Amino acid sequence: MPAVDVNQDLQHERSKCSFNQKEFTLWWVGGKDELDKKRFMENYYVNEPEFHDEVPLYYASHKELYEQTIRKATTIFTKVRKFLQEQGKYDAKNYVKYVDALLGTGVMKDSSPLRLHFVMFIPAIIGQGTPEQQAKWLDKALNCEILGTYAQTELGHGTFLRGLETTATFDERTDEIVLNSPTLTAYKWWPGSLGQTVNYCIVMAQLYSNGKCHGVHAFMVQVRDEDTHMPLPGLEIGDIGHKMGFKGVNNGFLGFKNYRIPRSNMLMRNAQLQRDGTYLKPVTPVLTYGTMVFVRVLIVRGMASDLAKSATIAVRYSSVRRQSVINPDQPEVQIIDHLTQQGKLLPQIAKAIALKLTAENLWKMYQETTSELNSGKLDRLPELHAIACCLKAVSTTDAAKGIEVCRLACGGHGYLSSANFMSFYTVAMAASTYEGENTVLLLQTARYLIKMWNQASKGKKLVPTVEYLAKFVGKPTKRQPWSESIPVIIAAFQTITANRLKQANARIEQRKRGGSTPEEATNLTALELVRVAELHGRGFVLQSTYEMVELACQTCSSELATVLRNLCKLVVYDEALKFSGDLLRFTTISETGLVQLQQKYETILAAIRPNAVGIVDAFDYPDYVLGSALGAFDGNVYQRLYDEALKSPLNQEPVNKTFELYLKPLMRSKL
Repeated sequence: MPAVDVNQDLQHERSKCSFNQKEFTLWWVGGKDELDKKRFMENYYVNEPEFHDEVPLYYASHKELYEQTIRKATTIFTKVRKFLQEQGKYDAKNYVKYVDALLGTGVMKDSSPLRLHFVMFIPAIIGQGTPEQQAKWLDKALNCEILGTYAQTELGHGTFLRGLETTATFDERTDEIVLNSPTLTAYKWWPGSLGQTVNYCIVMAQLYSNGKCHGVHAFMVQVRDEDTHMPLPGLEIGDIGHKMGFKGVNNGFLGFKNYRIPRSNMLMRNAQLQRDGTYLKPVTPVLTYGTMVFVRVLIVRGMASDLAKSATIAVRYSSVRRQSVINPDQPEVQIIDHLTQQGKLLPQIAKAIALKLTAENLWKMYQETTSELNSGKLDRLPELHAIACCLKAVSTTDAAKGIEVCRLACGGHGYLSSANFMSFYTVAMAASTYEGENTVLLLQTARYLIKMWNQASKGKKLVPTVEYLAKFVGKPTKRQPWSESIPVIIAAFQTITANRLKQANARIEQRKRGGSTPEEATNLTALELVRVAELHGRGFVLQSTYEMVELACQTCSSELATVLRNLCKLVVYDEALKFSGDLLRFTTISETGLVQLQQKYETILAAIRPNAVGIVDAFDYPDYVLGSALGAFDGNVYQRLYDEALKSPLNQEPVNKTFELYLKPLMRSKL
């Protein structure tokens, strides 16, 4: 990016950068091919006038915003198809890859009502459909001849899938499945794109045949006419209304009244329903939830990106904004020179990188597990499910908190819509509840950890992510020797997790002996279990960050290695200080040791401070993706804030009609 008319303070910050930014960027995005693709997609969007708004969409009504978002999304599809055809590269798979890459760049601030078509509808067909079903629907979906979403959550039930009320009853006479919403709370509620956008959806419902309930299964359901787009008879469908964020996603509701679909529309890769109503159950019920696990992996990656964007905005603004003095005889300083500001923002940079590396580690695990599934091996599927649950919870919690820290660090200007923290924050807040509410997901992980603890007690070998537990089974609680090395601190998190799990398991057993059922005993121990699962997830984040940073440092320049290791230290020290009480309980750290840890933390802040702008620049988010008057590359904050204010519809006329209608009569009424 050219350094033309760049704010002098921001330019001075860039001159301090001690590492090669391009090297960092290539590491961050995953290599030259990924960087070229990313920049092509971003430039492609920026250079298309049809994608731009003269008036920002946050001034639009709910209806106007949806219509403009649909216009942009469909324009993307048309333009990408044309581009690939001109390049001689057009096929359905390539088309989906480019479209999804473009939608994933973040250029559509209120998200896209067609994103779920690619991240849930198509993966559900691939993951749960038979070869015959894929032949019927997959090409149509890939070519966008049909548009779909994933309808699971109901008005009265979300994360607790066994409680879903929508019924799918097999009628042997007609070889059909009859869908019903027996109550208002059974209406599907929240699926993105469902309101007015899609004409098909994957519906999760309770399957009944031969008088028995077989649990929740997935069904392909057409909801609108392919030609007229009118809702089909037997359905009630619409938009759920205005939300805090995701305003372009067109979340919808769907109710069924004796709505019939062919038996063959049940996705039967894992479970089958035969013509006579005989039900063949899957090898493991977790296979049914493969699409959700896939999405949780994507969520962790998305949280890293949104936190990195927010940190970019806040760090650039903090380098431009001058506020208060440190020495009374000197001018006001850049607010990034205040240690409190560094303590707010630099850990967010480090956390964004940690979540990104964790997402890569989780993605690798997902691919390996999926490959094993295709070979009939199911051993690691529960492990993947458990770690994806707690990482989804940890990443969304940390991203939401971190983005809010970045907003607060920008003072009053951070509250403006033109600062664009709103886009990132509402995504992180929403992600804390969709695809599994965080507390429920942590409890799912905790139940898995209890199971693994009991297996280790019987001498069974544990899978990689929990094998550290075996070191603590059957042994008295012993405080871990403390030192300030990164591997020792990571091991301390494992020690804390294992010992707290041991205590929670003992409490459950004690309550069972006191007369509680296993379920009651677990509920009464839930606060401890949630904490254990969170610690397990945080330990995984720190371990992933350390291992992947050290791997990168084997091949990168010494300058970049220093920066990466400092960022790793910062995220580890930051987490350790937040859990100082647990460190005092389960390690030999003393009060003096905590003071020394705080001092090392502040030393690392000082070491990273000169490179702060260099690092966020190396994240390589163009202005259009950031969409922020505070975070633009040139740092001309105040001019951009003023220019954005002038776009307000209220500034398009010198006198608003309310003066004649209301203000003038009031002022002349001589009250």
